[in-house]
Amino acid sequence: MTTRILEYQNGQIAYDEAGKGPLVVCVPSMGDVRGEYRFLIPQLAAAGYRVVTMDVRGHGRTSTDWDDFSVAGIGQDIVALIRELKAGPAIVVGTSMAAGAAVWASAESPDLIKGLVLIGPFVRGGGTWSGNLLYSILFARPWGPGMWIKYYSTLYPTRKPADFAQYCTALLANLKEPGRLESLLMMLRASKKASEDRLPQVNKPALVLMGSRDPDFKKPADEAKWVAAQLHGKYQMIEGAGHYPHAEMPEIVSPLVVSFMESLKETER
Repeated sequence: MTTRILEYQNGQIAYDEAGKGPLVVCVPSMGDVRGEYRFLIPQLAAAGYRVVTMDVRGHGRTSTDWDDFSVAGIGQDIVALIRELKAGPAIVVGTSMAAGAAVWASAESPDLIKGLVLIGPFVRGGGTWSGNLLYSILFARPWGPGMWIKYYSTLYPTRKPADFAQYCTALLANLKEPGRLESLLMMLRASKKASEDRLPQVNKPALVLMGSRDPDFKKPADEAKWVAAQLHGKYQMIEGAGHYPHAEMPEIVSPLVVSFMESLKETER
């Protein structure tokens, strides 16, 4: 895939495309890059979708000089990219904080969103990072990038992808670039209130996917059930998976995502 650049708000949003058909926009979690969806992309493309994966602010090949690293800022980028592609409404897949950004985008620009797939969603202030002041030291330079990779490894509690070592090496190199780690810290500190406030305003079909061993939530099943209830959507627990079930257990998650997307086609008929 050839990486393209959206010039936007004096910054640059990097994104890739694969496949043809209805638009799907995949947004990775903080501390990760668009390659997070490397196992889901071919399945969606094969099912007849145009899959666009973007790097969030400060990550991957997206620029670092932004004033806002909150769910609202990332949500604005999702909206801007869909408008740029002129192929909406889109189904948005968001992981972790990006799930909150997808909620924000759906509430603010409902005409551009067809449905939501929320994976390990941070849509309110809860989770590992809520009120935690230690991460500012834990992920400071020069040791911060390496410490993040150690933490990142814990998010795959049952099994890691065959390419996990190579993927982490590339992710570490990216985090060492100027401004990358600082962007991650800004996201960690950013409030999720903008997405929580907008949950009642979302009226699009939603699927919540949560790993039963997701270490970012004290009670993953309770959080998944709560988010799905707020959105009047459905939720599915992925037994044994952590924060990235679509990368840890793609053979289970990919069919669930495709089935949900196909169900949206049925409702349009």
